[in-house]
Order: sequence, then C-alpha cells, then structure tokens
Amino acid sequence: MRSALAHLVPLALLAGCAGEPPMPAEPPPQCAPEPPAAAARPSAEPSAPAALPALPAPVDLAALEAELVGKHGEAARPRIKRGLAQIASLWRAEDGDLAAFAREQFLSDPAAIDATFARLEGLMEQLEGHLHEMGRALRFPTDTDTGPLFPLDPLLAGYEPAAHLSEDLFKARIAFVALLNFPLSDLATKNAEGERWSRRRWAEDRLTGRFAIRIPGEIAQDIARANTEGDLYISDYNIWMHHLVNEKGERPFPAGLRLISHWNLRDELKANYGDPRGLEKQRMIVQVMERIVTQTIPAAVIDDPRVDWNPFTNEVRLAPAAEVEPSAPKRAPITAASASPEPFVRYGKLLASFRASRRADPYSPIANTAIKRRFELGREIGEDRVRALFLEILGSSTIPKVAAEIERRLGRKLGPQDLWYAGFKARGGKTEAELDAITRKKYPDAKAFAADMPRLLVDLGFPKDRAKTIAERIAVDPSRGAGHAMEPRRRGDKARLRTRIEKDGMNYKGYNIAVHELGHNVEQVLSLYDVDHTLLAGVPNNAFTEALAFTFQARDLELLGLQKTTAESDRDRVLGELWSAWEIAGVALVETDVWHWLYEHPEATAEELGKATVTIAKKYWNQYYAPLLGSPDSALLAIYSHAISTPLYLPDYPLGHLIAFQIEEAVRKQGKLGPAFERMAKYGSVLPDLWMKHATGEPISAGPLLRATEKALGGKP
Repeated sequence: MRSALAHLVPLALLAGCAGEPPMPAEPPPQCAPEPPAAAARPSAEPSAPAALPALPAPVDLAALEAELVGKHGEAARPRIKRGLAQIASLWRAEDGDLAAFAREQFLSDPAAIDATFARLEGLMEQLEGHLHEMGRALRFPTDTDTGPLFPLDPLLAGYEPAAHLSEDLFKARIAFVALLNFPLSDLATKNAEGERWSRRRWAEDRLTGRFAIRIPGEIAQDIARANTEGDLYISDYNIWMHHLVNEKGERPFPAGLRLISHWNLRDELKANYGDPRGLEKQRMIVQVMERIVTQTIPAAVIDDPRVDWNPFTNEVRLAPAAEVEPSAPKRAPITAASASPEPFVRYGKLLASFRASRRADPYSPIANTAIKRRFELGREIGEDRVRALFLEILGSSTIPKVAAEIERRLGRKLGPQDLWYAGFKARGGKTEAELDAITRKKYPDAKAFAADMPRLLVDLGFPKDRAKTIAERIAVDPSRGAGHAMEPRRRGDKARLRTRIEKDGMNYKGYNIAVHELGHNVEQVLSLYDVDHTLLAGVPNNAFTEALAFTFQARDLELLGLQKTTAESDRDRVLGELWSAWEIAGVALVETDVWHWLYEHPEATAEELGKATVTIAKKYWNQYYAPLLGSPDSALLAIYSHAISTPLYLPDYPLGHLIAFQIEEAVRKQGKLGPAFERMAKYGSVLPDLWMKHATGEPISAGPLLRATEKALGGKP
C-alpha cells in the first residue's frame, strides 16, 4: 500500500497516509506497553480547539483589482480577480500588507508566468522529495526488520519533517505567489471543466491544490504523531498460532507461526481451504478476529507465545516450556496467565487519531471534516458517489449467485470464514506448504528478490531495457510488518519495496505481498520519472495505485511458472474479483460510518467508540452478509487493521477492485501488461474519471464487473 496524495494538502491532514499491505513491527522489548487507563481514554488535550489566527485588516479588493487592471491591462482582469480572491481567503494579519504583496507579486507577462511556474514546480519536487526521504530515514528502524527497536525509535517515527512545510510556505508567502498567479479550482469545477484542461493547466491545479487549506504545522504534526502511534500499535499485534488450543487441548497450527492482525490472519484463513483440518482452523481464526474487534481478547495473548489460549472459551493458561518457541519476544518472566481483556486500546488509538484530525477542521472551510478531506480533497470523488458504488455491489442480485457457486464447490453451507473464500484463485496445484518451500528457496532474503525484479518485469511484458531501468529505481527492504510500498517524491530517489521475510526466507504470503508492492513501486517510478510535469507525479488517488498493484498480484503464480491463463481461470478471476469487492465494500462502509459516529459523539470514550463500532459492523453484516454467510450479529467487518493504522483508507480497496477490473479488461484487449501499465501509469495525477477514460475508455463504474460476472456465471461448465 502507499499514498498517492502528494498533489494536495499535507498527507497527515487527510487522516491517514499510507496504502495497502500493512506496516506492522516486531515488538520493541525495551518499550513497556501503554498504561491501560491512558489507552482507554486518550487525553482530551489534543482535541482542544486551537485559537484561530487574527484576521487581517479589511482590504478593498475591488479598488485593488481596479488598480492592478490599470497597471496590467484589461486582459488580465479575470486572473487578477481570481488571484486576489484566492489569497484573501487565506491571508492573516501576520502575513502583512496584502495590497503591497499583490502589487509586487502579480505577474502578467507570459514569459514571467512560465518561468515562475517552472521555478515553483522544481522547488516543490526538491522540498517534498528531500523531506520525504528524511521521514523515511526516521521511520526506517520501525518499518524494516533490521535489528531490535530502542525506546527512541517510536519517537523518531512519530516525528514528521514535512508537517510544517505547508505552513512555512504560507509564512514565507511562497504559497501566496502560487495562489495569486495560478488557478485553484473546487471539485465541481474540475468535474465540469477538467476534461478540456491542458496538461499544464492540470499541473497548475496540483500546485495550488497544495495550498487549498492552511493548517498550522503543530496540528499537522499532532495528526502525524497520532497516526504513527496507531501504526506502531498495529505493528506489534501478532498472534502466535501454535498457542491457540481447542477444547481437547489440541494445537491445530504449527509451532513458530506468528501472524499479524489482520493481514496474516486473513491470509492464513485463505490458505486453509483444502486442508484436512482447514474448516476448524478457519473457524478458530474467525473467533480470534471477533475477540479482537469486541476487545474481549485477553491482553496476555497478544504477541506472547508463553501462554495458550482457547479463543472460544477465552481460557488462558501458561504454555508448557517445551511448546514455547525460541524466538519468543524477551519479556519479564510470568508465573500466571491472565485472561483480563485488552482495555479498549484498539479504539483508544483510533480516538486519538480522530481528535488530532478534528483540530484541523476550523482551518479547512472547503472540507471541514476529516471525512470530507479524505473524499473530496484526497480521492476527488464525493462520498455520496463512492457510497453508491459500494451499495450497488452489496445489493446486487449477482452476489447470491456467486455464493451459490462457492457452496457448490465447497459442498457445504457458507460460513463467516467464507467472506475470504480463496477458491477462485488457482494455486498451481500446490499446497501452501509447497508454495512456501518454492518461494523460500527462490528468495532467501531481500537481495534475492531485488536481483530477480528485472526478470519479473520482463515476464510481465516490459521490454528488457525498460525492466532493467525500472528495477534499478526500486530498493527492497525486509519489513517488520506484512509489507508496504514507499514512493520516491523526487527524481533521483528510489521507491522502497518492503515485505516480511522470515529467518528461513520469504514464504508465499510474503512473496504474494511483495509482488503487490512491486506493482505499487513500478507505478511510483513511472508516474514520477516519465510524467511530463512532476506536479502531476502519481495517480489520482490511492485506489488507482491499489488497482495497478492488483494487476501484478494477480499474476504472482505465473511469475513462479506455476500457472497459465485459461478460459476457466479467467472465469474464476472474474468471480473472485466481485467476491473480493463485495467483501471489502462492507468493511469500507463500516469504517466511514464509524467516523461519522465520531463526529456525532466527539467526547466519546474508547469503550463507547468500541461498542459503537461493533454495532455498526453488525448492522452491515446482518443486512448484506448474514443472509449468505450466517452468524447473525457478527462484528467481523470491523477487523481490518487499516482502520487503526491508516484511518479512512479502507474505501480505496473496493474502489481499487472496481478500477482494477476495468484496467484488466483494457489490458487484455491491448495485449501485454507491461506496455499498457506504462501508458496508464505515466499519465499522472489528474481527475479520477479523466484518468480512467484515458486508461480504459470509460469512467469508474461497477457495471463492467457485474456484467462480466453474470456472463461468467452463465458460461459455467
């Protein structure tokens, strides 16, 4: 996962700034856990409203406009009028004399305008790029599995060097030069006019879009810190599966299997289709997930293999010494096992992120909630449209038909574990253990995967010379968490691919994620190095980079030489894409509704938030999922860790599935993935539907996937 929002306001202000695969970390043995009381009820101090800045002395904008028109000519009037309005809306008393600034900085000579634009474009690339690299360096110990963490490391990770950049550019009045001379457009204007804009006009929009709102640096830093704390909490959230026991005291899972929530738990559940004890394991994983969401999970079992736990009865016992893995985290000795639940720490982290984000609301009149900033400024797709797309999927009459097909294949009624049914994805005739053996041998460490990237890209259809150039601009690091991709933000820097690599090499889960992250990284390289304006670097929003990454991930077995596309595998691809979109659409709506609830109950405690989240999750489950999967009142839809580590990110996934399907269909018409991927990626960050029309010929829609699924169901053998 990664963020594609650099063309807008500082990323921290969008209440979550990363992308898919997770960013978990190994437990820092030197760091004591947060006291329960602090976790359960975060301090109200971060949400205290900041004093709004003093307003400037009134300026007669009409008189100033007439004066500037007299100097620059009547032809300049529209630009003068627009520029004065743009700077006046954000000017503060501390900024000085607005009229004097406008007289000095307004440009009418085309050559001067072009030169100033070029200067600002180059400046933003260097400033944002180098600050991004500084932030990456600060996070390197917590992001990568390169040694033990020290108590200092979470503090370093919580410091965001770019947090004050926007405010500093306002204080230096550089931001006002951009706003005075170049247009700033709202989403309605972009939707109405954007298709007729030139590339330069889009680049100008991405320049001024950085200054659409003016948030104090201290608030941006608080948001970044709160999000980092949530991310670090999730990074340590591992379950030692060998220590899950059933009512007979049996251990269904092998020793040493340490899975992060929720990503690895979900992937392990998927991997157990076909296992003789698979259904038992899957039901146990589902129960673990339910305990996490409802915060009835015993705190003692989180990332600690010294205790055994029956997730159904919630009984906790000390594990026999012979069963404790040598790789167990170093902790203070324990003589008794406690079943005391985790005290709503999960929701305390989310509450802290909300309260920090809410402090930015008074400074963002054009998008006065974190929800609006995420949808309207970040995604540039209104929440109503996104919600309608998801509800179209959830309420589709095609979904029960796909469920019936899954029941036919499984030979049983569906259960909640089948939310993540994996049977539509071929596994090359291999079991999970066999796939693990193949990938561990092939990729014993990060260097081995890095060395193989040129070959992977050639197999994906990129010309050999292009594959080599792209691969040289990507570095591979072992991840403490499940994995993530980190983009470069200036030419000369490298993209970073992170995936989990165990002591004995990269298992199949790590490989599958690595291929997904490689898709992100290739997009990041192409959309920076090959775009015509660096202000347009990236893609419209995170859903697009997720969609492009999905196209790589779908070919992971082909890249191992284990699978070739057939008519049957293509049919399964379509069914699987809809089932995945259906699964994650409900998850995304749960998270969005939780944030609406927070805005309606800003003084809520962590416990109240937790209970509200469970209620919201049950509502969607009972309406759309229980009729097919059973288990009324399941809270399973609230398990996704993104809700804590990268708030308000989850809607990008169902959007990404819809976009990915449309991209995949276009790729199959055009031929090889490589050339089509390159053509799409380097188009850059323009309006979502404009990008989609360039890539596939039509705007974002659920229609193509639903129609293709109906066709696939009708053509089954």
